[in-house]
Amino acid sequence: MNELRDGARQALLINDVDKKLAAVRELNRLWLQGGLALDPAWTPEPIRKPGRPEFPELVKASRVKRRGFGTAEGRATLMHAVAHIEFNAINLALDAVQRFSDMPKEYYTDWLRVAHEEAYHFELIRGHMRHLGAEYGDYVAHGGLWEMCEKTEYDVLVRMALVPRVLEARGLDVTPGIQEKLTQAGDNNAVSLLDIILRDEIGHVAIGNRWYHYLCKQRGIDAVPFFLELLDKHYPKGLFGPYNIDARERAGFTQNEIALLTSSLG
Repeated sequence: MNELRDGARQALLINDVDKKLAAVRELNRLWLQGGLALDPAWTPEPIRKPGRPEFPELVKASRVKRRGFGTAEGRATLMHAVAHIEFNAINLALDAVQRFSDMPKEYYTDWLRVAHEEAYHFELIRGHMRHLGAEYGDYVAHGGLWEMCEKTEYDVLVRMALVPRVLEARGLDVTPGIQEKLTQAGDNNAVSLLDIILRDEIGHVAIGNRWYHYLCKQRGIDAVPFFLELLDKHYPKGLFGPYNIDARERAGFTQNEIALLTSSLG
């Protein structure tokens, strides 16, 4: 029987977009049907570069142009940025599966589900891009999401703290504002797609919250001070609003955590 984490690693290394999407779907299907084993002794080899297509070209975030929402090209540029986030999120979820050992079976089920849903999101957004006359890879993008993956590779607790609870949670915060601008531009289809993504991303952040608190409890760590410690280390300038309080509460952030974020960190 094939091993789940080895399968996730193989999918992570695939460069071709459609082959990666197909691999994620198949991996999720096999796992749910009991066709994959989970070997606690399986050890991942270091991965410094996840599989990705030749395009989009990766540049510094400051070089990624922002366009207005009033034109089809401007909205295509925005959708390209969203698609790139979703593509990276597939890789991040696959890495969460393949990199960390000694976690409960439910952990791997959760993160494989996340990879599967991120692949679905990517396909939704790419479809709308094509409607707007664009293709994934037509514009430049940046690689900040994977950089955080590398910074947190040494500890699953730190990964859970900083990827779902910070990076993905920021997606919850900014999506309503983007939807408002798209509504003003008359792109109701894009708004509906972001509704789907927002709903699922609340679940993804909830998964990160659940495993973060599980690991803190397991290690006897006070969850909130430790989280603030990590934020101070990795985001010395602080985090800034807006904050989607409702979405964060639904994703499992406590009122204490939200109060600290909104008062002390911007």
